[in-house]
Amino acid sequence: MRHSLRPETVPPALPGAFQSLQFTAPFVQDTGGSKSLHFTHGELQSMMLTNDPARLALDYTRTMMGFLLFNPAPSHIGMIGLGGGSLVKFCHRHLAASRMTVLEINPHVIALRKEFQVPDDDARLTVIAADGALFLQTETPAFDVLLVDGFDHDGQPAALCSQRFYDDCCAALAPGGLLVVNLHYQHPDYPLLVERIARSFGGNAVEIVVEEKTNAIVMASKGRPISPHALSLQRSLGALGDEARRQLKPELARILWEMKNLDEDEA
Repeated sequence: MRHSLRPETVPPALPGAFQSLQFTAPFVQDTGGSKSLHFTHGELQSMMLTNDPARLALDYTRTMMGFLLFNPAPSHIGMIGLGGGSLVKFCHRHLAASRMTVLEINPHVIALRKEFQVPDDDARLTVIAADGALFLQTETPAFDVLLVDGFDHDGQPAALCSQRFYDDCCAALAPGGLLVVNLHYQHPDYPLLVERIARSFGGNAVEIVVEEKTNAIVMASKGRPISPHALSLQRSLGALGDEARRQLKPELARILWEMKNLDEDEA
């Protein structure tokens, strides 16, 4: 395996105290067929298939794309956490009507942007060196969808899982907008974090455990009640091309089935 860290141009940072912090540099493992991003040898942050860079190689990323069940064509997607750019690349390639604002606090992660073939900024994509929690406190983006997948060498930073943060996530969404959060399912604080998200959204949240049981994705809607009976698999896939449909259809169908089962259990 090859470990590499290639310096690339990092975009100007927004104002904030985070610039004085010291950040852990990730490393890349290259097997020839794939590249993966790590902070430690025990934790996988992101993976890219070398011959198909925009493919969603990890289960949890396909689960996070479950937001398409709620909004098949969001105008503005916010992302906290760039990582190896799996979700950025997929959305940039397959959601032509969506623009994306990506917030990444760690300059070493942004420096690996070209290593993981993340597209350059354009009219539809902006990557900002910023503290995601601070950005939500100071800006009013009105995202249609906000994806939170921010981890470092210690796991999920406290600033990205506080009650204040989830309140700010709700405030940063347009009416009817959707928050999508990736959490470690087996972490002792998992139930507490789910409770905080639900509280920020008036209980309007649902948990979907990833098939491999290591992660869970929590989706919370601002104002619009979450009801599986109002969702359509066909509608959510309708705007996608054949390649994206092949990747997502099995997982979106599973999410919808899980939600309907949860709804029946609670009835």
